[in-house]
Amino acid sequence: MITSRAWAGKRYAVLGLARSGAATLRALLAAGAEVLAHDDDWETVKQIRDRKLEGTQLFIDDFTDWLEFELDGLVLSPGVPLNRLPLAEVAREMNVPIIGDIELFALARAELPPHKVVGITGTNGKSTTTALVTHILQTAGIPALMGGNIGLPILAQEPLPEGGVYVLELSSYQIDLTQTLDCDVAVLLNLTPDHLDRYDGFEAYAASKARLFAMQSPAHEAIIGIGDTPSALIARDLSARAEHLTKIAPGVCMDQSRWPALQGPHNAQNALAAIAVAKALGVGEADIDRGLETFAGLPHRMERVATLGGVAWYDDSKATNPESTAPALAAFPRIHWILGGRAKGDDLDACLPHLPHVVRAYTIGEAGRRFAEVLRPHVPVAEAETLDRAVAIAAREAQRGEVVLLSPAAASFDQFRDYEDRGRAFRAAVEALA
Repeated sequence: MITSRAWAGKRYAVLGLARSGAATLRALLAAGAEVLAHDDDWETVKQIRDRKLEGTQLFIDDFTDWLEFELDGLVLSPGVPLNRLPLAEVAREMNVPIIGDIELFALARAELPPHKVVGITGTNGKSTTTALVTHILQTAGIPALMGGNIGLPILAQEPLPEGGVYVLELSSYQIDLTQTLDCDVAVLLNLTPDHLDRYDGFEAYAASKARLFAMQSPAHEAIIGIGDTPSALIARDLSARAEHLTKIAPGVCMDQSRWPALQGPHNAQNALAAIAVAKALGVGEADIDRGLETFAGLPHRMERVATLGGVAWYDDSKATNPESTAPALAAFPRIHWILGGRAKGDDLDACLPHLPHVVRAYTIGEAGRRFAEVLRPHVPVAEAETLDRAVAIAAREAQRGEVVLLSPAAASFDQFRDYEDRGRAFRAAVEALA
């Protein structure tokens, strides 16, 4: 794991003990810090206790009396709603730093072997681009690992040897909890409305993303997709960086035929961003090409799970908003589209330009009826209600050469634990057809 001598003898309160929180807890304890920890989920707390981590340096508490501690930091997991947390207000009044595991990593960097850090953010495409950059670097023989929002807590990783590269997927929540991360290469892919329940409007959300560059040395590399106005405005604000600023324009014509896991216009942008990162880190053209050709993609992100009777079945369960579903609809000419779940809004406006590609839509979950109303004037719709039923109907109707695409444009929490659970259920239903 990654630790720092700077944490020894200090006191931290850690709130949220799931993946990143548990990794943070272990790293702080290993470094000799004293930790007050809590999670609203009692089962999670019980698991921490069952691992026998509790001892003289760890106190499991409900935070009722946390103000009695002279804390050096309040460490939040990204899922903790900073804008609705009374503890955060109290911490600010007491000048206690409110940070996350990415900030702890930033503070630990001075003790790690010489390395570089790539930070990748944006509304959509972060995970694919993070994994692609890591794969290209590893293909080129450069020690690299990925962490952050991609589901791999960075503090749980083993430190890289000298010359290694840490590739971090960063959500806006993680950036909010980070103060000193100076990325050698910082990437903003795009900006569309998302997570507005955590921000005072879209401008505040965009400003959160832009902080990745504010923390960065002007001599370090900034790469920004300018396919949307908010991202283009951030790029304009950084124009003084000159040769240290790379803009990724939309609509660049690329031959993606040799990249089986990188189909569609959205993946063209992801590939262009990854190429720019690799070049900024000194990777040669041959290694970049080899990395693009051998990249296998990520689970639940335009993942082909089967081809049955000439019909290709794709799992894009990670597409939890219309903006992330739209590029998937643009990637294939004839699609049977399964969508629905817990909607993040009432419209599917981002998807509408691509409906000529949709043969039929199959709606599921809480948003099923509303999505059906939106789509019915444009395409045939079946209100399937459940994922299993949608798969069964699509299997009867899809013809050779067509695609059945699960790209929900909605969150999963109405019928599934998370988008991964939804994707696994889709794969199981498809495999049951064989």
